Amino acid sequence: MTDVDSRALESADTVPPTDGERGTSHVARLNWLRAGVLGANDGIISTAGLVVGVAGATTVIGPILTAGLAGLVAGAVSMALGEYVSVSSQRDAERSLIEHERRKLEQDPDAELAQLTAIYQSKGMSAATARTVAVELTARDAHAAHIDAHFGLDPDDLTNPTHAAISSGVAFTLGAILPILAIWLAPAAIRIPVTFVAVLLALAGTGSASAALGGAGHRRAVSRIVLGGAAAMLITFAVGRLLGVSGI
Repeated sequence: MTDVDSRALESADTVPPTDGERGTSHVARLNWLRAGVLGANDGIISTAGLVVGVAGATTVIGPILTAGLAGLVAGAVSMALGEYVSVSSQRDAERSLIEHERRKLEQDPDAELAQLTAIYQSKGMSAATARTVAVELTARDAHAAHIDAHFGLDPDDLTNPTHAAISSGVAFTLGAILPILAIWLAPAAIRIPVTFVAVLLALAGTGSASAALGGAGHRRAVSRIVLGGAAAMLITFAVGRLLGVSGI
């Protein structure tokens, strides 16, 4: 046995972590942050489209704010419910995988130990080291070891649909507040241009944050979201202006 293998066998705590152990919490944090950025983007764009569209039809601030606030509430509720349903389905699937693995361990623990050994061996460990790691982790918590190795999950730390719903709803709300404040506080004569500029600057910020989280190029990510937001506001403004002029 090599010196490297000997050091790996000193204790379970010194064994190199699996992909799941190494990345589960980090990936979870990134997913939450990414969901927050996307929720804020949705809030900014959809609410900006509403208020700019109504502003294209009328200069009276009451209907504009009413549309914006209605869009904020409806959008936040929709985002929260959608996220709750989505994450609940994900959690149900995770629980099903966990229960299936539990049954397999109860029915044939030797086969599962061999499978766990093969997983660690496929990650570059020697056969002897992989076997020892599998045995030690199985002795500590066989179920958790298999769930982590197979699926990168922690049975005690599954996704929470309530937290996801609250996070999504809050992110949407924070994003939606910006265009409402911009169109409300700006003088009537420059209400729409100010809102355009405020929204595009905000989208540039969220686009940059999204690029940083995803490791993508900032220029491309920012350009996509800014151009998309500008197109959405131009279209809704044109529709509002058309309906306002026609008197519909």
